[in-house]
Amino acid sequence: MSKAATENPAEIQAGDKAAGGGKKKLLLLAVPVLLIGVVAGLWFSGVLPPLLGMGPASAAHEPAASPHEAPKPAAHGAPKPAAAPAHGAPKEDPHAAKSAAANPAGGKMPMFFELPDIIANLNSGARRTVYVKVKPRLELARADDEPIVRAALPRLMDMFQTYLREMRPEELRGSAGMYRLREELLARANVAVTPAKIIDVLFVEMLIQ
Repeated sequence: MSKAATENPAEIQAGDKAAGGGKKKLLLLAVPVLLIGVVAGLWFSGVLPPLLGMGPASAAHEPAASPHEAPKPAAHGAPKPAAAPAHGAPKEDPHAAKSAAANPAGGKMPMFFELPDIIANLNSGARRTVYVKVKPRLELARADDEPIVRAALPRLMDMFQTYLREMRPEELRGSAGMYRLREELLARANVAVTPAKIIDVLFVEMLIQ
């Protein structure tokens, strides 16, 4: 009789059951080990942290702001950012702004035109002859007006001398007399040099004898 025939069927069935139970135990132990290995590999490779919302990589998955999305309004009371100057636009010069505020004539340097000395005899009546010598200067509104004033110089000098001959010596005394003379000569100067503009008449020297 063969060896297989002499074996007890019950023993064979028990042996098969023991072998199957061992395989199940090995399978149950292998599955957790395999899962732990997969998780560790995903963690150290950097794939798992972003999926769990951890680490700086999560910020990379945030949706970017749409270029067509309107900017959010600034909080109430927050200072508004200064507008950047346009490319190629000249920057504002604070010194030029101060100069323009100090000089109402557009911030430009004043332009003066020197007249020849004027000598005229005053209206002294029957008394002795009294002469006045004036060295005036004109303040022009624009430097471009100088050729016009120079061309009108004969008419201007004639109007000044005619007015001085009509004045009496006592009319030139004091600050009130000087103010009146300046205003009268300024009005006549603007008539003589039209369309140029005279801002003021200055007296560099004035003698009465």
